[in-house]
Amino acid sequence: MKKIYSVLLLISISSFSQEIALVKYNGGGDWYANPTSLPNLIKYCNANINTKINPKPATVEPGSPTIFSYPFLHMTGHGNVVFNDAEVSNLKKYLSAGGFLHIDDNYGMDRYIRKEIKKIFPNNELIEIPSTHAIFQKPFLFTTGLPKIHEHDGKRPQAFGIFIDNKLVLLYTYECDLGDGWEDPEVHNDPISVREKALKMGANIINYIFNN
Repeated sequence: MKKIYSVLLLISISSFSQEIALVKYNGGGDWYANPTSLPNLIKYCNANINTKINPKPATVEPGSPTIFSYPFLHMTGHGNVVFNDAEVSNLKKYLSAGGFLHIDDNYGMDRYIRKEIKKIFPNNELIEIPSTHAIFQKPFLFTTGLPKIHEHDGKRPQAFGIFIDNKLVLLYTYECDLGDGWEDPEVHNDPISVREKALKMGANIINYIFNN
């Protein structure tokens, strides 16, 4: 029965392959940060890597069955995140069935999100993803791995992942702030070269989800 249920979830996910969603989580953190980032990433991907993603991302709650309609969920924010038991269970089923969650620390989320990830996967460790991984290889090559977009604490950018059967299902980007680089140019006044790096890395994530 468990195997049949997983197959049904995979069918649900795959049938909506041109939709992505932002996670509206509880805990008080600003889940709504970077409001222009996902629309801009979608626009970039549709123009440059031949995707046909709905230009308006959805908003979903982690405990809702609607998350199974989206192959890609994105989370961001600066503060607290709390998943209740039902949300933990729902997210684990979603990720185990072929869904993908990208968590982008917008500076301040790290000390909260790590314990919430541990709730979902108590027996899995976050593993730093090497620069040789496919997510850094195509369609744009990042020879040193995750690019640095904003300074934060001046630490090197790191991409961590949870893998199921050798497939990356959860990506946590830290000390990078990809979402800031996806926002409208006037929001952070980043140089064109920095925004381009962020958008290309975002396109690699989308490409990985839709082609693996």
